[in-house]
Amino acid sequence: QVQLVESGGGLVQAGDSLRLSCAASGRTFSGYAIGWYRQAPGKQRELVAAISSGGSTNYGDSVKGRFTISRDNAKNTVYLQNNSLKPEDTAVYYCAADLTGPPRWAARYWGQGTQVTVSS
Repeated sequence: QVQLVESGGGLVQAGDSLRLSCAASGRTFSGYAIGWYRQAPGKQRELVAAISSGGSTNYGDSVKGRFTISRDNAKNTVYLQNNSLKPEDTAVYYCAADLTGPPRWAARYWGQGTQVTVSS
């Protein structure tokens, strides 16, 4: 069992930056692929970024070049650095662990989410 807690969301203006954190507890964290997902009102949940246990990364097309995912296994934490935020980045952002990989990017464990709101 893995427990995930997201933090770092908030209200920002377009062009600003945020760093989201996902703190994990429970079973061995370093062996899991971790992903950040988001869901905007009326839209399906989508993968934003994922990082494997070895550090390989994948990004959704809409955030490539703006967002960076990283992990600190010593702190059992994964980060999502969001730069050049746009109003369309507004969503609830979720951290998830134990991913299946493409194409479905399903996950076994989920956090409760953190709201990111970007004003124009």
